[in-house]
Amino acid sequence: MSQTYDKAAIATSVARMLLEIKAVLFRADDPFTLTSGMKSPVYIDCRKIISFPRMRSQMMDYGKTVIMNEVGYESLDALAGGETAGIPFAAWLAERTGLPMQYVRKKPKGFGRDARIEGDISEGQRVLLVEDLTTDGGSKVSFVEALREAGAEVAHTFVIFYYDIFKDTPEKLAADGIALHYLSTWWDVLAAAREMNSFDEETLTQVEAFLHDPRGWSKAHGGV
Repeated sequence: MSQTYDKAAIATSVARMLLEIKAVLFRADDPFTLTSGMKSPVYIDCRKIISFPRMRSQMMDYGKTVIMNEVGYESLDALAGGETAGIPFAAWLAERTGLPMQYVRKKPKGFGRDARIEGDISEGQRVLLVEDLTTDGGSKVSFVEALREAGAEVAHTFVIFYYDIFKDTPEKLAADGIALHYLSTWWDVLAAAREMNSFDEETLTQVEAFLHDPRGWSKAHGGV
């Protein structure tokens, strides 16, 4: 694909793809319960992307474009996938960008080298962390700390999907020296869903209310 960088067009395209493969679910009348205990009318399963080769190929082209334009063409030495969902995306992006790859475990494996990092990593190596999505950025910090402990320099993380509903997420990551890069957000999906008539208007209205005030919406629907 062309390397012309149009972030808004990329976001819309990815949102439409996620809707097409039904990786996005809107359920206002029977909300999902998140691990935090919050109630949510939205759910996304980025792991579905791996089963659609034409779509994932286009997304990885987009990913390369975003990374090269926002991070730099010669500013990275390797990519690292977070266990487990980030591993396939890191592998495809490593192939696209011509960079080495590692992956980071959530915790040491408990035997052998007891390592959290798999793959070849060297002191001062400039590494980009790759994951499928981020909500509040918490898991990114843990993975980045493991990479830094192994000697890498990590200043950037890339995800396919960013919730963009907890407004302090970029600031929290920035406080740890991490810049966030992504393809699409819930706001992009909501706009695409309206254009495609993917859900009824009442559901979309409830989703929009949640995106504007996730914690308030959750409490009003029995969540924390």
